[in-house]
Amino acid sequence: MIRVALVCALAAGSPVWAAGRQQDQIESHAHQAQQDLQNKRPDLAIGEFQAILAIDPGNLDARGNLGVLEYFQGQYAKAVPDLSAALAADPSLWKIEALLGMSEKRIGETTRAQADLEKAFPQLQEQKLRVRAGLELIEVEYALRNLDKAAEVVNVLRHLEPTDVDILYAAHRIYSELSDETTLSLAMVAPDSGRMHQLMAHELARQAKDEGAIANYRAALKTDPQRADVHYELAEMLYTQSSAAAQAEAEKEYRAALAGNPFDEKSECRLGDIAMRRSDTKAAAAYYARALEMQPDDPGANLGMAKVLMSMHEPQKAEPHLEHAAQLEPFDPATHYRLGVLYRELGRTEDARRELAEFEKLKKMKTRLSEIYQQMRLQPAKREEADSELPN
Repeated sequence: MIRVALVCALAAGSPVWAAGRQQDQIESHAHQAQQDLQNKRPDLAIGEFQAILAIDPGNLDARGNLGVLEYFQGQYAKAVPDLSAALAADPSLWKIEALLGMSEKRIGETTRAQADLEKAFPQLQEQKLRVRAGLELIEVEYALRNLDKAAEVVNVLRHLEPTDVDILYAAHRIYSELSDETTLSLAMVAPDSGRMHQLMAHELARQAKDEGAIANYRAALKTDPQRADVHYELAEMLYTQSSAAAQAEAEKEYRAALAGNPFDEKSECRLGDIAMRRSDTKAAAAYYARALEMQPDDPGANLGMAKVLMSMHEPQKAEPHLEHAAQLEPFDPATHYRLGVLYRELGRTEDARRELAEFEKLKKMKTRLSEIYQQMRLQPAKREEADSELPN
């Protein structure tokens, strides 16, 4: 009996036996942690990973998992050292680095957060995490007044999630700040320049102050009468005015824009619209044809050519132009309305019903958008003319 007890005592003190027992304990805690996570009890899983680290402080799997759970539990100060340790062992753990950057941001370590998020963001594959990390990085860059870098991240996110309201808000905030910054710089560098007057005209037009916008466009042309883009923008403002004199001046300015830039398909389109108003379908068709030759993917040129062809009772020829315009400009009510009318002429009743329903939906959306702009005292961008043939 004495000999057996001695053997057992020696076995208990064996390093191999002790290591095996520790490994069993680690595996037991790891298994329990997985069960806790499956049962949606991350708080209990945290305790299991902490128990593993008490046995084996160098266990990087446990350290990384603990850091991730601490982040999602809002324990950011605790998460930072655990995530840092996991990342030090394997710098390619981009998800870990992103969570580390977001944790650092929340505890006020802005410079470190910037470095980690800038490294991780381009490497993240999971879209949801990439969007979250991108929004956090935008806030960091904004806080550090790195607006150019923030804009770069916004551009990436807008392609990933073009309808995400948080991304759209961040984009508006960043672009607005950049606009204010560049406006101030231009005002300081060249306060009386044509470009300054053009910029002022843009802002006044957004505020629906048409008279002031037109005056500034004219002032810009006095300074630099050869600028084709200013001629076009002045023409766009005049085109929305109701007086015959303004319409005549608009036509003159579109022609001046074309004289300065013979590849200006937008001015060709507008001259086509003016010709259509005069019921001169031959001239309108020529203008739209030149615009389409220069830019086949111009939605206004496709819509204009379709209008000409429909007025000539050639719906089959108009169809590809209208369908292409709808692909290029899916939120334009006028295109869907005309497509609905065309399908009805071709006997495609179901397609006509679908397009007219889309027209009604977009018309309501446009009305709501106009109300929002009015509340903000802004003017929506004017691209297409008011179509008198559309129902109210």
